[in-house]
Amino acid sequence: MGDKEKTRKVIRKNYASIATKGSAGGCCSTSGCCNSTTTDANIASKMIGYTEDDILNVPVGSNMGLGCGNPIAIASLKEGETVLDLGCGGGFDCFLASSRVGESGLVIGVDMTPDMINLARNNAKEDGYANVDFRLGEIEYLPVADGIIDVIISNCVINLSLDKEQVFKEAYRVLRIGGRLSISDIVATAEIPEEIKEDIAMMTGCIAGAEYVENIRAMMNRAGFKDIKLIPKDTGKEIVKSWAPDRNVEDFVSSYIIEAIK
Repeated sequence: MGDKEKTRKVIRKNYASIATKGSAGGCCSTSGCCNSTTTDANIASKMIGYTEDDILNVPVGSNMGLGCGNPIAIASLKEGETVLDLGCGGGFDCFLASSRVGESGLVIGVDMTPDMINLARNNAKEDGYANVDFRLGEIEYLPVADGIIDVIISNCVINLSLDKEQVFKEAYRVLRIGGRLSISDIVATAEIPEEIKEDIAMMTGCIAGAEYVENIRAMMNRAGFKDIKLIPKDTGKEIVKSWAPDRNVEDFVSSYIIEAIK
């Protein structure tokens, strides 16, 4: 437990730094991400699946180039739905979801980093978003009532959790019957070498904490999910290679689309 808490503190500190310094420019990237520019973040976002319109139609400070895919593209959001974003960061995906669910809908963003929540709230206030709500909390213990969520989205965050099975249990708890999970994340496709697992930079860089794909499926099954789909992104290996080009990480992790129904 002590090691887990130490790791959690390092992860929280890393993302607090990103929130206060600005654009990251590549997930969870291990290479000097906190000093990158807005242009870098935009390029990184396009690489993982966002469009120019996506980037232009959200508050400037919300896009930090974080992620490994575009969960909004697969979520098929509808007017009036209630959406939950696990690990919302500066609110980028929440703001994109906001326009899709409309005034009758609601988007809730949860993040464990106070600096990220402050950034997201400031972005929402400055741009007049009335249907978004940012909450401080851990995705293993969501500050959300039972059975009120229509869609859960997340972008390259669950791999950072030190208790992924608990994350899926919580996701199941807060979803309505028939609610759906539409996330993008990094999963392991082969055994991750010990030197990578023990590298804290690789943990904060969304690589060392990746769980084997079939273990993810088993966790989701135990949580109660049905119609589980784990689909590798066509550019998944290219994405992770760009974060650590000299470590051959693409040999054992990749970006996946993960979908399921309650």
